[in-house]
Amino acid sequence: MSILSRLFGSKGTASEGGSSAGPAEEYNGFTITPEPIKEGGVYRVAARIEKDGKVHQLIRADTLNSKDDAAAASSSKARQMIDEQGDRIFD
Repeated sequence: MSILSRLFGSKGTASEGGSSAGPAEEYNGFTITPEPIKEGGVYRVAARIEKDGKVHQLIRADTLNSKDDAAAASSSKARQMIDEQGDRIFD
């Protein structure tokens, strides 16, 4: 497996962890869907951020042992990114 696919995941890796770890939530006009990526025995923090048909895939280096903890961290990091960047996320 290449370094990039390990860091950013692949379609196979994402599907192993499930497409979504929790319900989508609305935040400041954006829709956040936590999508932690299973990698071995841990879950990488990841989320999909959407607004007006635009999509940004957030993938962090952070890993957690629990899928639920990773989903909560994914939502938190997505909210933080929205607060800091707003619509510039899609640039």
